[in-house]
Amino acid sequence: MMEEKQQGKTIQWFPGHMAKTRRLIKAGLPLVDAVVELRDARIVRASRNPEIEQLTKSKPRLIILNKADMADEKVTDEWREFFKKKGYAVMAADCRSGRGLKQLAPILNELCAERIEKNARRQMTGRPLRIMIVGIPNVGKSSLINRLAGSRRAKVEDRPGVTRGQQWIKLEGGMELLDTPGVLWPKFEDQRVGRHLAYTGAIRDQIMDVEDLACSLLELLRERYPNELCARYKFTPEEIADMSGYDMLCLLAIKRGMLVSRGEGDTLRAANTLLDEFRGGKLGRISLETVEDIRRDYR
Repeated sequence: MMEEKQQGKTIQWFPGHMAKTRRLIKAGLPLVDAVVELRDARIVRASRNPEIEQLTKSKPRLIILNKADMADEKVTDEWREFFKKKGYAVMAADCRSGRGLKQLAPILNELCAERIEKNARRQMTGRPLRIMIVGIPNVGKSSLINRLAGSRRAKVEDRPGVTRGQQWIKLEGGMELLDTPGVLWPKFEDQRVGRHLAYTGAIRDQIMDVEDLACSLLELLRERYPNELCARYKFTPEEIADMSGYDMLCLLAIKRGMLVSRGEGDTLRAANTLLDEFRGGKLGRISLETVEDIRRDYR
C-alpha cells in the first residue's frame, strides 16, 4: 500500500502484486537477451520505475517513449536527446498505431550484436532474440505486443492492471517477447509523480478524488498549455488568469452545460470529462514533464 497527502487527505495506492512481479522479472531475466522498457512520453519521469532499472541493469535496455502521438513533439525530442547523452538506447513510438516501431528491430539487433555474434560462432544462428517487455501499468505493453505480433495476443484495455501474468509471444523475423505485469513502486517520494500517473490513468480513478485531481490538472495546463486549454473549453486567458483550479472546474462545467440545481456547475461530471478528454488526446499534444523540470529540481 502507498499513501500520498492531498489537501489534508491521505490517498492510498494499491499497486497490486508488486512482490510477485519482481519475482517474475528476476526469473525471466536469465532467459532474455535484452529488456524493452516502455514509458509514457507525456510523463517520462513519473512513468519510470526505479525498481525496474535496478532489476534489469545486467541486460541491454531500450527505452521506448510510448504514446508519443499524444505528447508535445518538441518535448519528446528533448527527452530523446537527454537519454542519448546518458548513453541509453531510446526511441519514440505510438504502439497502438505502430508509428515509429520500424526502428525497433534494428535497434534491438544493434543492442544484442554481441549475443548474435556469439550465437553465430556456436552455430546457433536460428536462435531467436528474446526480449523482456517491462513498464508500469497502462503504459502500452499489450499494445506493443499486439502490434508486433500482428494479432491481439495480449488483452488491451485503457485501464491499469490488465496483464496478469507472464507470457511468451513469438514474432515473425526471429524474435520472442516475454511480457510481464505492470508494476508501480512501493512509495512516491515526490507527490507530483502520483498525480501525473493519475492524470494519465495509470492509477485507478476509484481510489482518487477526481475533482481534486481535475483542479490540479487545470492549474498545470493553464501554466504549460494555456492556448490548448482555452481552445478546448472556450475559456479566455483573462477570465482564468487568477482563478483557482476549482473555479476553473466550475467554469468548465457551466460552459459545457453540466448543471445541477440552481444552475450551479456539476463539478464531478466536469472533472470526469476533463480527465477523459485529456487521456484521449482531445486537448492536443501535451507533455506534463520536461527535461528542464529535472534540471530545475536538482539545482
